[in-house]
Amino acid sequence: MKYVRFRDPAGAVRRGTLEDDRVRFGNQTYALDSDEIDVLAPTDPSKIVCIGRNYADHADEMGNDVPDRPLLFLKPPNAVAGHGDTITAPAGKDRIDYEAELGVVIGEQCRHVPVSDAMDVVEGFTCVNDISNRDDQEQEQNWIRGKAFDGAAPLGPVLATPDEVPDGASVQSRVNGDLKQDGSTDQLIFPISELIAEITSYLTLEPGDVIATGTPEGVGPLEDGDTVEIEIDGVGTLENTVRRP
Repeated sequence: MKYVRFRDPAGAVRRGTLEDDRVRFGNQTYALDSDEIDVLAPTDPSKIVCIGRNYADHADEMGNDVPDRPLLFLKPPNAVAGHGDTITAPAGKDRIDYEAELGVVIGEQCRHVPVSDAMDVVEGFTCVNDISNRDDQEQEQNWIRGKAFDGAAPLGPVLATPDEVPDGASVQSRVNGDLKQDGSTDQLIFPISELIAEITSYLTLEPGDVIATGTPEGVGPLEDGDTVEIEIDGVGTLENTVRRP
């Protein structure tokens, strides 16, 4: 099943199911990519827990070592954006990068989850674009300016239940139609179950929270007016336009 969170023509926020290219809620259906509805991020998280350097080739391209435990940082709710939104980058920055990632959506409040039970707390998966302001990221340790600015975490277009997403799902990005990243969840250094166990050993995850599992090699800069797409097997394609003031 694939779920779409949207604002209907009356302005009410709904959660419908995706059937082909149409969203069904009750006895109404709407075209997914049309002016009929406003597609929202598929979840309203209290936080996004992001994983750095979880692909060896990406760590290498950034000139970093592979960590010996998951490298964690947070994106707050203000960073969330939806499918089709225009992302306005911080002004005056030289480099704003795209990063394609599989997002794990948590289905229940949880703490101290063992690896063996970790997938039981997963509601589904979505696409994440971990948009990054490299200018400031390189100058700070907590990455607030680099990673937590408004719109820095587009999510969507749907929440796909676990049965929809195959093992070894491809994780791709395209900019203006050109393929930039082409990885697989098979390449994750720390798999999803280990990430959930590690994170919940320190903090409580709430329903709707997202774990952004890391990005494959091939990250790069975005220019004003670029269209960036994140595509994951079984989820679909998240699309946003970038504005560089």
